[in-house]
Amino acid sequence: MEAALIIFALMVLFAFLGLGAYATIKVVQATKRGVDRTITQARRTVEDTTLRAKSFGQVGVTGALAQLRLDLRTSMRSTLQALHEGVRLDASLRESIALFERLSAHGHELDDELKRLEQDPDRARIAERMPDLRERTAKITQAADSLRWAARDRASRFAEDDLSALSAQIEMESGALRDWSRESVDHLAAAAAEWDAAQQAPAQQQAQQREQPQKAALNRPAPTPEYPWQKTRRPESTT
Repeated sequence: MEAALIIFALMVLFAFLGLGAYATIKVVQATKRGVDRTITQARRTVEDTTLRAKSFGQVGVTGALAQLRLDLRTSMRSTLQALHEGVRLDASLRESIALFERLSAHGHELDDELKRLEQDPDRARIAERMPDLRERTAKITQAADSLRWAARDRASRFAEDDLSALSAQIEMESGALRDWSRESVDHLAAAAAEWDAAQQAPAQQQAQQREQPQKAALNRPAPTPEYPWQKTRRPESTT
């Protein structure tokens, strides 16, 4: 018996230790993901700021490459954010996200190539490739912009349809409330009239009852007819 209790206690202890270790691992993983996300956002902000400074502060091939990278990254990031926000309300956007992931592969490939060209010292050769790089960047950004604006137009259309349906329902409800108000007023007026009539009826009955004795007192009773065979009434004072 004691051995069974000891084994049970050890099992409970190991279970608590296991749950504690699992919770600790989950917390560490969540913290790591949060730190990684913060570092990625900070690195992205720094890189975007650097590209913006290069596009405005430098001329020639370096400034053109920085501007292409900035346009590409801005378009792709805006489209990704719009699609992920829209898919929460419209599940059909999952297909658009799948297409965007395929487009993102081309975008990352182009961004890496532009980043390598920024470090390339052969500016003349880069200048020869600039028309092709601009064309590839324009294709990717136009495709991303098309997906983004289509998702926004779809969300706007859904919002307009929902607002129209809601307005129609409100108009119907307002009409029903107005009809109910008129009926209620009529019912209240009828109930008030019935109450007044019920209150006046006892008063009228009491007044009639008071008038009946007065009328009886004013109308003197008719004399009782006397017949020859009746005896003469004796006065009350006669003994």
